[in-house]
Amino acid sequence: MKGQQLFHSFLPGVTAAVLTTQSAWAGTVKVSEVKLVSSPSVLTATDVKTSVVESNRQLPITAVDNSPAFVPTLDFSQLSMQPLANQSVTDITAVNNTYVPAEKSPKTFVPISVTGAKVAQLTEANKCVQAQQKNQAALLLASKSCSQKKATLERVAQVSVPTESGTPNTSEPPAQNSEPVTPRPTSSTETPLEHLNPSLNPLQFPTKPEEVRLQTNQPITLGQALELAKRNNNELQVSILQLERSKAALREAQASLLPTLGVNGAVTNSRSANGTLQAKQQQRLNPLAPDAEADTSFNTEAQLRYDLYTSGRRNAAITEAEEQVRFQEFDVERQSEEIRLNIATDYYALQQADENVRISQSAVENSQASLRDAQALERAGVGTRFDVLRSQVNLANAQQDLTNARSQQVIARRRLAVRLNLPQSINISAADPVQLAGLWERTLEDSIVLAYQNRPELQQQLAQRNISEQRRRQALASLGPQISLVASYNLLDVFNDSINISDGYSVGVQATLNLYDGGAAKARAAQAKSNIAIAETQFAEQRNQIRFQVEQAYSSQLSNLENVQTANAALEQAKESLRLARLRFQAGVGTQTDVINAENELTRSEGNRIRAILDYNRALTELQRHVTSRAFNK
Repeated sequence: MKGQQLFHSFLPGVTAAVLTTQSAWAGTVKVSEVKLVSSPSVLTATDVKTSVVESNRQLPITAVDNSPAFVPTLDFSQLSMQPLANQSVTDITAVNNTYVPAEKSPKTFVPISVTGAKVAQLTEANKCVQAQQKNQAALLLASKSCSQKKATLERVAQVSVPTESGTPNTSEPPAQNSEPVTPRPTSSTETPLEHLNPSLNPLQFPTKPEEVRLQTNQPITLGQALELAKRNNNELQVSILQLERSKAALREAQASLLPTLGVNGAVTNSRSANGTLQAKQQQRLNPLAPDAEADTSFNTEAQLRYDLYTSGRRNAAITEAEEQVRFQEFDVERQSEEIRLNIATDYYALQQADENVRISQSAVENSQASLRDAQALERAGVGTRFDVLRSQVNLANAQQDLTNARSQQVIARRRLAVRLNLPQSINISAADPVQLAGLWERTLEDSIVLAYQNRPELQQQLAQRNISEQRRRQALASLGPQISLVASYNLLDVFNDSINISDGYSVGVQATLNLYDGGAAKARAAQAKSNIAIAETQFAEQRNQIRFQVEQAYSSQLSNLENVQTANAALEQAKESLRLARLRFQAGVGTQTDVINAENELTRSEGNRIRAILDYNRALTELQRHVTSRAFNK
């Protein structure tokens, strides 16, 4: 009892000394058990008491939200990814990002006179926590019922505390700036970002330095990035233009179903050489004979032609154009899915770069704190110059890591800006917090079957096979007869003959047959037949590749989900280890090496946690892309 009062009243140095000599007075931390607590930066903690993050003032408080949200899709409906707020184990309590220092309150004791009902509530709440520890997903998802029972546990535990005057005083629970937050999917149309659209002239390029100088930094969410990519991405625009070109080619092929009508006319002023010769001969005999006369005539003709029979060439050409349009439609869908994957991957890379900067900045601050401790101990005569030099080297290394992290952050921002085809003077940053993007609820077998049914790549191979088949038919059709209906109507008038306009017409059926072409048609048919076999082989290869992609992404998202759970526990343990290492060093029983190692472990643990969350999001996005959004729109 007295030892605990000393623990809360003495200065930190004396407290550390007491802890090192009387370790039984200190509260133990069970690192093997992970329990859910509210924390500004993590979802898990290793003790139901005050979190290490809230008690360690030297560590920066960072808020990385673990509440799940959907990965928004591009021009497709949301996948059937249930946000964690809609699961059976819900009601996650999120802590506000604003840091509120934890108040140092006296130790709370539960009196012996607790009623049986309260004891039952405590026991039941502990069972909820133990049940959550057995489930891997429970480390990430808080059960609503267990949350309520845990709140009851905290209210029961905070009863009257004897003060120094002996008067019981009711202890209020420490104020936490936390409110229940329901995760919601990120909308792709949250805020209009018209100023992020590029110039309407694709041939324009800057000619002055101020035109390419970055002047604006616009934070955007993942949903906004996907919306910008749908409007501005050059690769997607090229696919859409190719689709329009294929539709125009289809209209050209369908025009062969209609007859062709042509009109030509001519006005001619002519004088024959024979007439000129005769006129000159007459002038020799009679000088008064006239010159040769020129005739002026008007001639016009209208011709109508319609192919009655083409041996299947016309129908094959139309079908080929239709399959080409179908191929391009699937290509637009494939490109959309690919862009959605690339944008999400680049966005997660930007988030990781931002977190690396934050972690590196935290490492620099930790190194600066350790350097101050080492210098203070050296001035007090209980430290060595060697410890100061070690701290300075560790600080220099941390500053170099921070410089490299900032460089990678700039590169990640510009990579995403290029992918979005943004204006030259605008830079972007990530507005979404690092959080789990959702859960994949389908089994591996269902995912593979859905991918087989909905992947546009498989449909493209089938369309390519049909295109080659129609080309083979066109090649063979050139060897068959071609029958056409031909009709014409013409007018003729000679201006100086005092005769009215004369007309005429003709109607007939024209047939052509290519008897021998040197084997060119059969050679074209053989090429098309080989292309059919190639498309069938590529279909089988694509099918195997799709299965592997789904299996790889499915396995990755499962393993990364487990890594998130492990990284959360390791982060708490690393923070507690650093706190104890500093207390031991300040008390003179630890070494500076222990502190440096603990700082490095904390930095590594923070990086592993962020990497695990973002790797899970990447794997989930890849799984969505390999199954495609079209599978969930039916």
